[in-house]
Amino acid sequence: MEANGGAAISAPENPPLVLEREGAVMRLVMDRPRAGNSISLAMAEALMKAAIDCDEDDSIRCVLLTGRGRLFCAGGDITEFAAAGAGIGAYLKRVTACLHAAVTRFRHMRKPLVVAVNGPAAGAGFSLAMAGDIVLAAPEARFIAAYGTLGYTPDGGLSWMLPRLVGMRRAQEILLANRAVGGEEAVAMGLATRLVPGPELDAAAMAQAGELAAAATGALGRMRGLLGQAFDTSLEAHLEAEARSIAASARTAHGREGVAAFLGRRPALFI
Repeated sequence: MEANGGAAISAPENPPLVLEREGAVMRLVMDRPRAGNSISLAMAEALMKAAIDCDEDDSIRCVLLTGRGRLFCAGGDITEFAAAGAGIGAYLKRVTACLHAAVTRFRHMRKPLVVAVNGPAAGAGFSLAMAGDIVLAAPEARFIAAYGTLGYTPDGGLSWMLPRLVGMRRAQEILLANRAVGGEEAVAMGLATRLVPGPELDAAAMAQAGELAAAATGALGRMRGLLGQAFDTSLEAHLEAEARSIAASARTAHGREGVAAFLGRRPALFI
């Protein structure tokens, strides 16, 4: 079957992304285990739609992203790459348009993103893992760029995020030399937040997401915004942004509840 621009797409399959709601947490599960949860065009479209829906739904206070099966995400769907033939350029523009929209929405939504990396994360799967605010990794996790083995270059924001997370020298080695990073080392160098035993990963990720969902999500959203611009603004501009943000936070119901709870020596209830 030929898509617009001459790119071939795969036959219809079960939904590549499963959405599981638990209270105020939306769990997004990449569900193509037999294909390594690779990012087909359908997966990219599903991620974009889910990211937009999560961004728009104020009742969702935290988002959790993980993968089904042995891999977190193997990156792009190489079978679809090959099937695209001479239309590969148009096909990749369609995939990255959706994938990049998803990454942008995940980054800018006013609620935190927890990522549970249950296994290898390659290519754009690596990018998706790095988009999280809290990244929990199983010992089986393995982060590898893999683009160079195909003669490709990064997508999903990996070449932007890596230098900010681990520094330019490490980013150069990971991308140019295609060096794989295991779960324990990923925590040590700042790619992941902490290591969690595989059998405990799902429960730990849900517990973390639940804690964040119960927090002052408006303040968390503003914190995400401040952190997101930290490397791109001058100190003076950032101080101004902090001043405006803390003042705005203090005027909210959450801000008032936090102060009242502190003075009343009780846990805050951010509803």
